[in-house]
Amino acid sequence: MAKIRSIVTGGAGFIGSHVTDRLLKEGHAVTVVDNFATGRPDNLQHHKGNPDLRVEQQDINDLTALTRLFAGADRLYHLAALADIVPSIVNPVDYYRANVNGTMCVMEAARLCGVKKVVYAASSSCYGIPDEFPTKEIAGIRPQYPYALTKFLGEQTALHWGQVYKIPVTSLRLFNVYGTRSRTSGTYGAVFGVFLAQKLAGKPYTVVGDGSQTRDFTYVTDVADAFWTASESPAHNEIFNVGSGGTYSVNRLVELLGGPVTYIPKRPGEPNCTYADTAKIKKTLGWSPKISFEDGVKEILANIDYWRQAPVWTPENIAGATADWFKYLAR
Repeated sequence: MAKIRSIVTGGAGFIGSHVTDRLLKEGHAVTVVDNFATGRPDNLQHHKGNPDLRVEQQDINDLTALTRLFAGADRLYHLAALADIVPSIVNPVDYYRANVNGTMCVMEAARLCGVKKVVYAASSSCYGIPDEFPTKEIAGIRPQYPYALTKFLGEQTALHWGQVYKIPVTSLRLFNVYGTRSRTSGTYGAVFGVFLAQKLAGKPYTVVGDGSQTRDFTYVTDVADAFWTASESPAHNEIFNVGSGGTYSVNRLVELLGGPVTYIPKRPGEPNCTYADTAKIKKTLGWSPKISFEDGVKEILANIDYWRQAPVWTPENIAGATADWFKYLAR
């Protein structure tokens, strides 16, 4: 029986490399398409020599190249994107190009090549500051910054191509993914990368506000499992939340990591809570998370050397990096 041929855009990135792991484990022949703007070849180093993995350095805005790479593919997992709040405010054009136009090129290549199933990595940031928790897929869309908007527009593009061109598309709205291989470089970003570099450097954790805000921290292998489960299901042209089943305070994270704390100002446009209602994905796809928050943090601490080269953020350089955040989002 011929192997299933899968494409993973952004497959050398944090989540994408874990999706690639899962597909190879399931016996797929995988082509990773990544421009390495944020993805790292080292994230796939453990598969070196595997004949079922092909890695192509490529910008997703090059439709001609994508059409060549997608030829003969059965499934597409679209994770390539620019992430983070601050740079999206500073450079919105880059975010539109990558997350909206890039998604259009990916979907058009999928159409031209007859791809049979697409799973899109959407973001729960589209909900902005929700009215209710846990938050359902039918909640209002209130993006607070260009990253959130462009990921939502990418989602709508993927679903529209699915509707018009009869491509089975599933969109997964991911909540606060954490785990091994999260980014170690670049702009000020997610809390885990910031805290782990600070722990290694013996610096205090820079806690926003009073640390009582909660996040639906979802472990990355659970997220990879959601991608796999979605691609195996006949359900399509649907949106599903992917969350942990709980919401955990930043103070609880600090307690698990251990170490001193310093506090920095609360930021505009950030919700006090993120918490996914996962009833739909459980009922329709039969997916549920397996890794507890405590076990996920233990796994990260066991692999903490990965973040040794990450930038170490201080209250002073955070203030500089987030100046545009306060400038444009403060009400």
